[in-house]
Amino acid sequence: MITGSGQQGTREGLWGIISKRSRTEGRSIHSALLMRSVKVSLVDMAVQWINAMGGSMRWFLSLMLSGVWLIGGAVHAETVLPRPNILLIITDDQGYGDLGLHGNPTVRTPHLDALGRQSVRLTNFHVSPTCAPTRCALLTGRHEFRSGVTHTIQERERMDLRATTYVNLLQKAGYSTGIFGKWHLGDQAPYQPDQRSFTEVFIHGAGGIGQTYPGSCGDAPGNTYFSPAIRHNGKFVKTKGYCTDLFFDQATRWMKAQPGPFYAHISTNAPHQPLQCPEEYEHRYAHLNDPARAKYYGMIENIDDNVGRLMMFMRETGLDQNTIIIFMTDNGGTGGVKEFNAGMRGAKGSPWEGGTRVPCFIRWGQKYPAGDRTQLTAHHDLFPTLTHLAGVTIPEAVAVQLEGRDLSDVLQNAETPWENRTLVTHVGRWPQGQVEQAKYANCSIRDERYSLVSVGKGAVKWQLFDLQVDPGQMTDVASQQSEVKARLEAAYDQWWGTLPTGLVNEDATPPAENPFHVWYWEQFPEERPNK
Repeated sequence: MITGSGQQGTREGLWGIISKRSRTEGRSIHSALLMRSVKVSLVDMAVQWINAMGGSMRWFLSLMLSGVWLIGGAVHAETVLPRPNILLIITDDQGYGDLGLHGNPTVRTPHLDALGRQSVRLTNFHVSPTCAPTRCALLTGRHEFRSGVTHTIQERERMDLRATTYVNLLQKAGYSTGIFGKWHLGDQAPYQPDQRSFTEVFIHGAGGIGQTYPGSCGDAPGNTYFSPAIRHNGKFVKTKGYCTDLFFDQATRWMKAQPGPFYAHISTNAPHQPLQCPEEYEHRYAHLNDPARAKYYGMIENIDDNVGRLMMFMRETGLDQNTIIIFMTDNGGTGGVKEFNAGMRGAKGSPWEGGTRVPCFIRWGQKYPAGDRTQLTAHHDLFPTLTHLAGVTIPEAVAVQLEGRDLSDVLQNAETPWENRTLVTHVGRWPQGQVEQAKYANCSIRDERYSLVSVGKGAVKWQLFDLQVDPGQMTDVASQQSEVKARLEAAYDQWWGTLPTGLVNEDATPPAENPFHVWYWEQFPEERPNK
């Protein structure tokens, strides 16, 4: 059964750490102070000791460190500030309209609303139309098809083993890296997060707890959202409690124990179906006389309460001032779109705005002025952004493959000039072997103003919408704006032509047995059903 983790930080003292590391590295303390190397810095040494302290002591020592009173006289504050921690929270199937802050009249999200008010809010932020594709594009900084992810099952959810993620780079630069919740980028051993630079892994299998499909995509047998068996660093643990609570609690324990900079990836499977919700949360929406919507909103409110507890922990430990906190969701809405969809057309699994536009809040203490940023942004922008803010160099061979943009200047200044760009959406999920037939099936390409959409089974059915005057995508203006249509259509054709080398999973051979089932029954053979 899962239990709390203890403090792992050393208590040998600040100067013991400094002098020991300096001797080991063959550098004087003074020269170590002045070096700005990401991999070896005096501050990282000191932070190891500071983070082992309790909340108030950690805050006091961090304040002294940022005051730059260490050896050798005054040093510019920018030189000695520790690298930021990074905390990313991504929920599953929660749409842009499923927040009180965005105008939903029913769901209660006071803690997420507060975080949003304190944050940079990317109000024109887009992801992929479904789960695994978004996670792949987020981590790799480029369209998910380029890493082989064209579906959420059938081995087509597996992220190409050759792909480089920003977690790879953070981990190599000295970050502790942990994932808590949903992975959904391959359930076979080589594709698991512990092989993709996550040093702490606490996950369920497949795209949701209890799901199992033919092939490799599946969770531990018999799992539900209550007390699920969770794979923790290669072994299953039989938990007690509700899944979302478990993921946040485990992440909090892990963050508390880290001696240096960390990247924490909290990826809830809620409010994804099946709608399994603690009764106390479902009862809060009993007045709706709609059990499905009551469960859906209850699952979101449970997430909100967990975010509230996590933010309190961050404040009490002093971590909130040097932690980049990102909240986002993985695709358009599901259970709440019929009530409120923020004026958008479409939902999860569609190329419409309602299928891809999601909330994204970014906060780094008091560093960025809170408020809206209206520039066209996307999930794959977080790769270059987070590596830049962490001071991590992107290798040239990786940099040339990135499609995302560094948002650092936008975070600092809402008026930052922003060159027009295009974003391509394709729902994927075509029948096996029918890639070319699906070229125009459920796809879109958009720029800052216009969105060109094709829906259907594959025939070209382009419709053009002027989002500046028609954000709900109700009026097709293709005939009036033929030049715009031609420009975006040509851009889409050019993009599609670059894809074939990246579709590595289309002919994948599935394993004979689901990996999570195999591992579970190896650990608990008495629970294996008789054949």
